[in-house]
Amino acid sequence: MIEAILWGFLVIAPGALVAIVLHEVAHGWAAHALGDPTAKLLGRLSLNPIRHADPVGTVALPLILFAAQMLTIGRVEFLFGWAKPVPVDTRYFANPRVGMAWVAAAGPAINLVLAFLFALAGHLVDDLPRQAGAFAADLILFAVQINLLLMLFNLLPIPPLDGGRILVGVLPLGPARAVARLEPFGFPIIILGFFLVPALLRQSGIAADPLGALLWPALRFFRRLVFAAAGF
Repeated sequence: MIEAILWGFLVIAPGALVAIVLHEVAHGWAAHALGDPTAKLLGRLSLNPIRHADPVGTVALPLILFAAQMLTIGRVEFLFGWAKPVPVDTRYFANPRVGMAWVAAAGPAINLVLAFLFALAGHLVDDLPRQAGAFAADLILFAVQINLLLMLFNLLPIPPLDGGRILVGVLPLGPARAVARLEPFGFPIIILGFFLVPALLRQSGIAADPLGALLWPALRFFRRLVFAAAGF
């Protein structure tokens, strides 16, 4: 069991860390490109993971979820986490709504690029010794999966997720304001609607997985897409 946990941690940690950190850094890069120096001045354009780590979202919660699943079902089916949000000052943008939409889109976009790059790395696996090749294959598969999941989850059209902020940027002003007003309630809606209520329903014998229903078909599509694009 200890060997399985260590193997799982070594497979999961690199891809998850790269996915989460570069997602946030991409927001900062996009904001800087549009004229906002805030993230750069605060040192948030760095690739140093420590600058972006959130004690709960980047460390504690993923470790708890990882350990709980490995100890109970012997595998990891679900991980969730976040880094510290990159600060953005929309007053620097010529069009704050559109600028923020571009900044929001940068995070999911970098995750799609990373998924493709990890898939490309799969061509190196055959040249490795057997055990190293098995480890590398597991690492690559998880890295592709976590990047695509992070992309798809963040594209859900619920502010403050990136999809909600993109929606605010592309809708006409009236509907955009209505969507923006949901932002303070976004995370409670997500936690209740996608996690707590479905968990309670499952405990009552009622099949409920709204998040999986939204994400798994899209995940399968994009997974096939990036591996096909990478030549597999």
